[in-house]
Amino acid sequence: MKSRIKEQLLEEIAKTSDSTLKEVLDFLLFIKKKEVQQEQLKISLLSEPILAEDWLTPEEDEAWQHL
Repeated sequence: MKSRIKEQLLEEIAKTSDSTLKEVLDFLLFIKKKEVQQEQLKISLLSEPILAEDWLTPEEDEAWQHL
């Protein structure tokens, strides 16, 4: 069963010009991409403490000091 919001969108889509629909689609894709990027950032931040256990060691500092 479709939600009321989806039904409203479909009704408005049927009444909207192609040029406006292109802008709406561009905006929707932008929002979806932004959500994915935010989720990726969240995953990165959550994994940082675990990775730091291996990275933040004297051995690692010594291995990378020449760079």
